[in-house]
Amino acid sequence: MDEVRRSPADSGRVQLLVRRPAVDERETPAEVVLDRVEGVVGDNWRSRGNSHSPDGSANPEEQVTVMNARVAALVSGGDDERWQLAGDQIYADLDLSVSNLPPGTRLRIGTAVLEISARPHTGCSKFAARFGPEATRLVNSPEGRQLRLRGVNCRVIAGGVVRLGDTITKEPDPK
Repeated sequence: MDEVRRSPADSGRVQLLVRRPAVDERETPAEVVLDRVEGVVGDNWRSRGNSHSPDGSANPEEQVTVMNARVAALVSGGDDERWQLAGDQIYADLDLSVSNLPPGTRLRIGTAVLEISARPHTGCSKFAARFGPEATRLVNSPEGRQLRLRGVNCRVIAGGVVRLGDTITKEPDPK
């Protein structure tokens, strides 16, 4: 956990990109296109929908999920081939904590801009099955939620291209 807490606060790097074309399928391209309507182009986020929305449609506050790469390394036992099983689309070396990135914070990644959603991203049964009950307890613990160990939900504010190795930076507060 000490390594996770040392994640950079203002500027980090994209370590992995994942596109989910269908349930339980993963692609790890060198670049993805983010779109204000589709989220990650070619990902099943929109077509899959959301069982928690009244009409079953996809929630725009959950278009893209970003997970801390150091947490992915921790829960995967250091096997970077397993990171993608967490189900997130962008894995970055960045402090995703609530105190560092409160809801409404904007992140520039490549030529795209994301906005942090207030909707929490939590460990689900698939996460537990893939990484175990201990990892799920860790990410869902009070400290884990504060640090957003499971990742963060975002919506696309400005579409663009994101590539492996791109810098991910906090945008200045427009207020």
